[in-house]
Amino acid sequence: MDRIAITGGARLQGEIPISGAKNSAIKLMAASLLTEDTLRLTNMPRLADTRFLGKLLQRLGTEVVESEGEDGPETLLRTREIVSAIAPYDLVRQMRASFNVLGPLVARTGQAKVSLPGGCTIGARPVDLHLKVLETLGARIDLHEGYVYAQAPRGLSGAHIDFPFVSVGATEHAMLAAVLADGETTITNAACEPEMIDLANCLNAMGAKVSGAGTSAIRIQGVGRLHGATYAVMPDRIETGTYAVAAAMAGGEVRLTRTRSDFIQALIDKMVEAGVEVTPHNDGLTVRRNGALLKAVEVETGVYPGFATDLQAQFMALMTLADGESVIKENIFENRFMHAPELSRLGADISVQGGEARVRGVASLEGAQVMATDLRASVSLVIAGLAAHGETMVNRVYHLDRGFERLEEKLGACGANIRRIKGDGEGGED
Repeated sequence: MDRIAITGGARLQGEIPISGAKNSAIKLMAASLLTEDTLRLTNMPRLADTRFLGKLLQRLGTEVVESEGEDGPETLLRTREIVSAIAPYDLVRQMRASFNVLGPLVARTGQAKVSLPGGCTIGARPVDLHLKVLETLGARIDLHEGYVYAQAPRGLSGAHIDFPFVSVGATEHAMLAAVLADGETTITNAACEPEMIDLANCLNAMGAKVSGAGTSAIRIQGVGRLHGATYAVMPDRIETGTYAVAAAMAGGEVRLTRTRSDFIQALIDKMVEAGVEVTPHNDGLTVRRNGALLKAVEVETGVYPGFATDLQAQFMALMTLADGESVIKENIFENRFMHAPELSRLGADISVQGGEARVRGVASLEGAQVMATDLRASVSLVIAGLAAHGETMVNRVYHLDRGFERLEEKLGACGANIRRIKGDGEGGED
């Protein structure tokens, strides 16, 4: 399998364009199942995860065509008819988010058989809320031999969905299922992430009637059918935050373009508190650190607009070189400190107890062999390697390819000494 080698010490200088958001793109792709017309998605990221979902959609009957348009990479999706309402384990296991085809399949055809996604390296992440959403909308749910059998032969019906806790995936799934339900659906305690707004805007462009996305109360008036549309995927806020931290870690000045700084305000606040200069501008932000000593700060992950759990590993890497002790509390996922032992191999001083990590800053990091354990953890090791003395070799980088497009190219264009080493071997799944 591929590896990435980084020789640390080079300051970053230049511009990095941010790609379309992975976490949004895969849900917008699933929305294409809701119509027989063509959904054209622009600003599409080219990632392992979008390719995985594309294969699953093709199995279900979707024509998937990737091309380069006037505005960059785009994907055309058209599902004239659902040729199969079965999403098999061998495809669903490769990416948890593919489970979200369940709602659109039931909404359009009245039935579906979708594999349970299985375990995840960063925690249990059960799909109970997803199933309760469909039951609330009138579907009959049966579990058998690792598959979910959902049936609503007379269609779904609008209902009130009140989540016991905020769930991004379940909120998106509710929106995808309810747009074709008969009557009105209200969702309370909904997730407020920008991706909710992106999905709602895309669905509305297709003829849905969704209001309130981005707040804790979403209202959906079901419609009889959706039509095709052209829609631009929002910029990836996690990629934005990742490169912002990378620039702070390596030092120098990097301008991040084709994105929005307000998507990562919680991160920016902590970076400024740590002594990093961050300047927002119309199409993104500029990050500067020219020799200033990093200061240790405390971070606690939370639902949006709180500090994103998907940026916790990256920020931990930054804090390994901060003056003093920083405390990082993880409130979203269990088992999401698996990058800590790998950072310690580079010389970091980190102790973990339960959902809390204490990071005592060190004078320097030293390059070493490290292993990626999940998507965000893997990129934290790349970030640490940018500042480590000598060479850092990150193994199992198929995790990186799930969520970061042309990472070596983007960092290399800003002066990073980074290269991919091609290799044979098995891939993996999350």
